[in-house]
Amino acid sequence: MPDKTAEISGVRTVKSADRALQLLEYLIQSPAPRTLKEVTEALQIPRASTYALLVTLQRRGWVEVNDNRFSLGLRSLQAAVTAIDLDPTVRRTEPLRQALNSDLKETVHLARLDGADVVYIQSLTAPDRPSALTRPGRRLPAHACALGKALLATRDWNEVNAVLPDVLTPVTSRTITSRARLREELEQVARHGYAMEVEENTLGLTCYAIAVPALPRPSYAISCSMPLDALAQEHRDLVRDRLLQAAQRLEAEIEPHRTFTAPAS
Repeated sequence: MPDKTAEISGVRTVKSADRALQLLEYLIQSPAPRTLKEVTEALQIPRASTYALLVTLQRRGWVEVNDNRFSLGLRSLQAAVTAIDLDPTVRRTEPLRQALNSDLKETVHLARLDGADVVYIQSLTAPDRPSALTRPGRRLPAHACALGKALLATRDWNEVNAVLPDVLTPVTSRTITSRARLREELEQVARHGYAMEVEENTLGLTCYAIAVPALPRPSYAISCSMPLDALAQEHRDLVRDRLLQAAQRLEAEIEPHRTFTAPAS
């Protein structure tokens, strides 16, 4: 993982800090603890420098070492929790999400768009209901979930097309992998105000989602997931309607802050 440009907006980055962050990002993305050799080769940083960085981060609690393998430490977990706690959208949507979870007895997710993926921020699980793996920080391809489709539908197709990977990798056998079909579905989402998917990222589950209205444009979405084979259509319609009502309420909150532009005379 070579260093990125050292110049951003005319301000030089601090090389040691940049390397430390590269190291942490590598460990975040690693499915298992890594050896010094693996970290050195992945980051393309001299072995001595890599070791010094790891020791420094270990002393500060950001990295742990067990059996000569390195992984994230508790300080990283604390940082993630603090980021969620201080997120204004988490706070803004919390009462609505709690009401949806309590009233509908279904799992409610909040996620944020990050490039071609959505990142789960917070989930309120439903008792006695099967649900997808929803730990904070989990990433899913935006094209493969209702959360992602709700957010992609708020963008121009040219922007969406540019950010999507060349190949739309399926998560399940029901994931949309055709760009033409995805574009058609996003147009429907934009018209109807909500997205839905059936077993596109988790078999046995269906999901409805709305983008959280925000200025200048939405970056977060709320979804409600439920078992596919245990619910009547009437209940699914109720979930959809409650999400649309939540979107309307959130839209009303930001309406006074929109900038009015007088029409040209």
